Amino acid sequence: MASISKLQTTKDGKRFWRIQVSRGKGLTPYSMRFYWPEGYAKRTAEKERDKAAAEFERKCKAGEILNREEQKAKEEEERAAEEAAAKAAAEEAEKIKTFKQYGEQVFMPAKTITCSENTRRYYQNALDKHLYPKFGEIKLPEISSAMLQAFFLEQQNSKYSHSTIIGNYVTCKGLLTMAYRDESIDKNPMDRVQRPKQKKDEKKQEVEACTSEELKQIIKALEDEPLKWQVFVRLLIDTGIRRGEAVALRWANVDLENCSAYICENLQYTAKKGVYLASPKTGQVRTVYFSRSTSKLLKNLKSEQEADTKRRKERLEKEGKPLNIEKVATCEYVFQEKGYNKPMHPQAPNRFFLKFREKYCFDVIRLHPHMLRHSFASIAITQGADIASVSEVLGHADKSTTLRLYTHADEESKRRAAGIVLQAIGQE
Repeated sequence: MASISKLQTTKDGKRFWRIQVSRGKGLTPYSMRFYWPEGYAKRTAEKERDKAAAEFERKCKAGEILNREEQKAKEEEERAAEEAAAKAAAEEAEKIKTFKQYGEQVFMPAKTITCSENTRRYYQNALDKHLYPKFGEIKLPEISSAMLQAFFLEQQNSKYSHSTIIGNYVTCKGLLTMAYRDESIDKNPMDRVQRPKQKKDEKKQEVEACTSEELKQIIKALEDEPLKWQVFVRLLIDTGIRRGEAVALRWANVDLENCSAYICENLQYTAKKGVYLASPKTGQVRTVYFSRSTSKLLKNLKSEQEADTKRRKERLEKEGKPLNIEKVATCEYVFQEKGYNKPMHPQAPNRFFLKFREKYCFDVIRLHPHMLRHSFASIAITQGADIASVSEVLGHADKSTTLRLYTHADEESKRRAAGIVLQAIGQE
């Protein structure tokens, strides 16, 4: 059990609690500080503190937290590994001559270490389908700015979409910039290549989002669906979290009384790696809030899971079988595979949404999980929520991402703001 000290104050006046988890007799305990959240009342701050303490204890027991000595040893080990990798890459770079050789032996191995599986596939696709066929056998120093500019102009005059062309541009620039930095080439030819612009006759793809009325239709239709899916869809509508973040959600990170959830994990799937847990995209852990009606549905779902677990346990005991945790299926995840103590497959929601859309004939809505995330953002902004808050709730790395995606919603907010001013001064 985590221990919590009395409230302390730093030299600059910040209040905090020290949370400690024992490592055993004679060993320095794991320790962290939890600072009193600015503007929080005492009771709310203490609840957030207790939640942080429970999560810290879980991470300590799972081996995710290191003490100072372990952290120092890990950092030294990582530094030595980075130096060895850099040395090996530099030595390898000296032998590399062609664009494809550099991509296969330096660029992609580096991206495999530093990027997510989906990002790695993004780069690999651009290389295999577009860049290798054009530049693969050309020696790096022989690739000129003129050759690259001609290639991207050729792509702009072809059938390829703007997003595909930009993907190729970003990948090519990343590879040649890396080659320049490790001195495989004396200058970066991409420095003089203009970023491809969207064609005049190509419409900018708008973010697909539901209106508030369409969301009401979806919520009404959900009443006839299984409880698990009612909860899943309502949670996405209320919070705007990603599909993988919802599937990875544990009951330990849900506060039913305060209608909040701590988003700290993201369940992903690729054909190569299968199902795996990762941190949220861009690493943005955060707390999100949902409605009282969704909280009530969550409580019902938890009761349903607990009753199912009890029935399984009683059946195993009656049959004289061992209480294998996989068969008993303890309630760890909010959305879990029926009869198993593991989260629901991250692609299962896609299949549900497809059937749900067809069943209720949502012809005007190309409904999918991420669309509800877009809907949350668009409606929040048009109803007056500030960009910074929406960005934080969505888990974007910075608010420029939110602005870029939801310009249409922001324009509506500006128009409404202007209308308020004009109304105040008696103008129309």
